[in-house]
Amino acid sequence: MLRYFAIKDCIESKCPPGADPSDYLPYGYTVLLLLLSKLGILKSFTIVFVNCLYLFGGLYFTRKIFSYIRSPFLLFFLVLLNWTIIKFVTHSLSELQYLFFSLAGIYAFYNFIRNKNVWYLLCAFLMAGLAFLTRTVGVSLVAAIIVSLIWEFRKQLLDIIKKNRVLVFALLICVIIVLIFSKQLGLNHYTGVMSKQFNDGLRFSDVISWHFSEWGEILLNTSRFKIISLLSVSFANWIFIISGILGITGFIYICFIKKSNIPFIVKSYLFFYIILLFNWPFQDPRFWVPVVPLIAAVISQYTFSKERLSRLFFYLWLFVYSGLGLISLAYMTYTSFNKEELSKTQAKGVYRNEYETHFFGKTLSDTVTSVDPYLVDFLNKYDK
Repeated sequence: MLRYFAIKDCIESKCPPGADPSDYLPYGYTVLLLLLSKLGILKSFTIVFVNCLYLFGGLYFTRKIFSYIRSPFLLFFLVLLNWTIIKFVTHSLSELQYLFFSLAGIYAFYNFIRNKNVWYLLCAFLMAGLAFLTRTVGVSLVAAIIVSLIWEFRKQLLDIIKKNRVLVFALLICVIIVLIFSKQLGLNHYTGVMSKQFNDGLRFSDVISWHFSEWGEILLNTSRFKIISLLSVSFANWIFIISGILGITGFIYICFIKKSNIPFIVKSYLFFYIILLFNWPFQDPRFWVPVVPLIAAVISQYTFSKERLSRLFFYLWLFVYSGLGLISLAYMTYTSFNKEELSKTQAKGVYRNEYETHFFGKTLSDTVTSVDPYLVDFLNKYDK
């Protein structure tokens, strides 16, 4: 979050102390921060409000795409009680903005397939472009749209090219522009980051285990750090890795193998997104936040009532999931209104001194060695 605001400050006025003027993150979310700043409403309330609009907009698109789901309340329940959604809707990060643009792009393409209106296709590519400018993983949506076009119109493809030469030419120009400006768009940056991580000794097996663990956190609906505080580190990690392996195996069966009405664009997008994320050499469950609505929708559209064992397992999982989700919601509400507790727990207490100085005018600990004045000013300026 501090990096995003530092980049915004470097563009708008001057770089804050210690900030790297050459630091890079995709421009999409920085543009939002700049817009809110220029309007004079860049503050915590506005950021959370915008994130809520993004989230509920994304839920609307998901519901429209999966209109055949018998119980939409299960979809909303799974999304709104997921601990990553509860947590990151209150953070000034790009996940919710990317969630909105990517789901809007999928919905636009879904309408294009149904209505054969070329404007929906243009809207889908526009949303995919905005998603890409928000997070580089948006390239998975572009790939999904292209593959879905080829699949849906594999017989009529030549006729479409002949009838829409201008559109095809425009799309080719867009691809060429992306390749030409790959450095400015951040493609070179991220491929460099990936190669550097592996060159520094990171093993691919480590990366795979990280992302299995993240799936465990998503499906068990709790942070592994909460469990690590109760159990040994190795035992807790194995719980999440095994849960993630079982969870994603079941998800692959439901989404890609089992016959269903899931639109091809959804399957294609999830395929590319999962492949990219499982190669991303960093660990953080927030990377999966943008696809939580789609994961929930795929689960919600599946009928678990046919077999007694699967029905029993589903209800057991739902009981654990909802219980931990309610605990997460209660914990977030408690820490949001308890400033002293928030200071201790936010970011594992790394910024406790700054939070306490912001809230109470002084630190509450006798062992304080330093307080970063920039961070205190940052909180005073935006926490409104």
